[in-house]
Amino acid sequence: MFDLADLTTDSVLDCCAGGASFAAEIGGASVALDPVYRHGRAALAEQIRVGQQGANGLAYANAEHFDWSWYGDPARREEMRTRAAQHFLADIAARPDHYLAGDVHRLPFADNSFDLVLCSHLLFTWSDVFDDDWHRRAILEMLRVSRGEVRIFPTVVQKTGDPVPFLPELRANFAARGVSSRLVKVPYMFQVGADEMLVFTSNA
Repeated sequence: MFDLADLTTDSVLDCCAGGASFAAEIGGASVALDPVYRHGRAALAEQIRVGQQGANGLAYANAEHFDWSWYGDPARREEMRTRAAQHFLADIAARPDHYLAGDVHRLPFADNSFDLVLCSHLLFTWSDVFDDDWHRRAILEMLRVSRGEVRIFPTVVQKTGDPVPFLPELRANFAARGVSSRLVKVPYMFQVGADEMLVFTSNA
């Protein structure tokens, strides 16, 4: 979803990563951060199981509302997500220091700590819940710890796929600060209409 085919660094922070296996897959200096990591591994495994069960049920019941070109069908998606969860749980047991509990508004890292900062399915996805100021503060914090790019996916509202109403003004505000941004098509889409990421380039 972040179009990382040409990724040349493992200095990556995955914000609000949940049970994703990204950090496990690239290894190295990668770090995943999420508030849920303050719970034990058993509690995390149960949260993932319950969350996937609900997501799988939604996918099966509303398959026509999703683009299945990436996964193929709901069963294949369930299989892939289960395998990713197993990889995540194995890695958090093996490399617990690479999984930190934290808030995207107060990242526990020094300035310019990572070459790349990623955030999926939090910013913009929940823009019907969190306002423009919430997003602005989160992006500023991600930019603070990045010495390269911040990539955010997707750029539409959850469920509806509607555009984020405050996105143009938010980008303009960052441009006024000297921080450039661009919308980039990615080779992934599951939610219909969610095929772009927003890339901010750090001015550090």
